[in-house]
Amino acid sequence: MQDEGTAAADSTAVRVALWRAMHVQVDSPPHVLEDEIGLRLVAPDDGWRRRGDMDPRATRLFRASIVARARFIEDLAVEHSGRGVSQYVILGAGLDTFAQRRPAIASGLRVFEIDQPRPQARKRQRLIELGFGIPEWLRLVPVDFEAGPSWWDRLVTAGFDAGQPAVVASTGVAMYLTRDATVATLLQIAALATGSTLAMTFMLPLPLVEPEERPGRQATEKFARAAGGHPSSASSPRRRCWHWPTKPVFERPGTCRQAVLLSATSPAGRMVFGRQAQRSCW
Repeated sequence: MQDEGTAAADSTAVRVALWRAMHVQVDSPPHVLEDEIGLRLVAPDDGWRRRGDMDPRATRLFRASIVARARFIEDLAVEHSGRGVSQYVILGAGLDTFAQRRPAIASGLRVFEIDQPRPQARKRQRLIELGFGIPEWLRLVPVDFEAGPSWWDRLVTAGFDAGQPAVVASTGVAMYLTRDATVATLLQIAALATGSTLAMTFMLPLPLVEPEERPGRQATEKFARAAGGHPSSASSPRRRCWHWPTKPVFERPGTCRQAVLLSATSPAGRMVFGRQAQRSCW
């Protein structure tokens, strides 16, 4: 049986894949991201659009946030590949389909997808069943961030070259990890080779969220609780990390040359995402 954190993350991965498909099916073009392969991986029943968390109007801003952050990170990976960075690591990859949608670019990289073992095994099976297979340049790396061998050891075993720079993406992951696990992960990332880039999402404590964004944030917490998580429970033994725990990490000498914060309400965020995102922080 999946533990609470694994089940919640798995449920979220399905929701994200369906929202990405909905963006293509119900939002007006031009689309920020065109991804219906995730829908094929999930293979939901015919009534999936009638799910409570798939209401086109109620989920519009969430959908926008999901596709905006995905497009931003994929563009970042493509941009850095043009500069010679050949490693792309996706933490908590879920049902990400970059490798399947953009094989001409992905095949020039080594793409490492890190995720919980059981959901990743299902994804592997579905990729094979749908005829995509697992090309040599795509490495599926099963990892439990909270237990067992470290994600770093598994990554290196899968062929990651620690002496070369990489783009690392971590979206929608921290909320399912303890603070200690998040900080340990970020310390490892901070030690990557010069030229590496981390793009991650995180969520602020509710009192620090802008008033106009709080209804959406509260709805996000509702979705997470429905998936089995405990996003705002300070008494939980697995206290979730829905806040920015990393400033002390990146203030350490030699760990980070530049840090950029983007939110949809910041001037930079509006420039990057326009009206496509409600709240996404990198």
